[in-house]
Amino acid sequence: MYAILFDIDGTLVLTGGAGQLAFAQTFAEDFGIDEISRGVPFAGRTDRAISLDLMRVHGIEPNEANWTRFREGYLQRLPSALAQRIGEVLPGVGPLLDALEQRTELVLGLLTGNLERGAQLKLGHYGLAERFAFRGYGDHSVSRDDVGADAVTHARQHAADRGEELTGMMVIGDTLHDITCARSVGAYAVAVATGSPSRSELMQQGPDLALDDLSDLDPVLAAVDACMATRSRPR
Repeated sequence: MYAILFDIDGTLVLTGGAGQLAFAQTFAEDFGIDEISRGVPFAGRTDRAISLDLMRVHGIEPNEANWTRFREGYLQRLPSALAQRIGEVLPGVGPLLDALEQRTELVLGLLTGNLERGAQLKLGHYGLAERFAFRGYGDHSVSRDDVGADAVTHARQHAADRGEELTGMMVIGDTLHDITCARSVGAYAVAVATGSPSRSELMQQGPDLALDDLSDLDPVLAAVDACMATRSRPR
């Protein structure tokens, strides 16, 4: 079984900044921070890492109690934020998922820094929630690489449940963190320039394949065929 793991924000969908809006509302209403620092990066990082960094910057103790308080407030506000902002499923995503789902030797999963419930809310809002068999989330890790390792564990278990073995993985994402995470688990790295980094910036990180978007299915499908032929196993 070969696994293809997708990032969410900037790869599958654009939410119009709904996640950042829910972050800002939670810090404002639950922690008294009128405006969150723009110096804390969001792209490609886990929700846990982002929120704890924002706490440190704003003088809030980054302990488990405050993390829980943030998580609950954020998830409560995210549906409203999604409804307020204009977003979209990115070009080519639907046809690519359709094409990959036709192949029984493949399985689709998620590798995202989103909280599990946050990922479900975002994907549900855009009609994609039921298309992924297993997931790696950002609930418990500050490192994207740790989320990747967790996704590998879930992929292996999914393969075992099917009486198969995991033979390889591909990670598709839009940030430098997606590329380095793919490398950390021995996966083939596909970078799409549909998020904040440009294609040239992504290329500097050395992905196996770099695309402007996913509207042309052929390069991705050809890469899948080539990877499956080598049958290299993830770490």
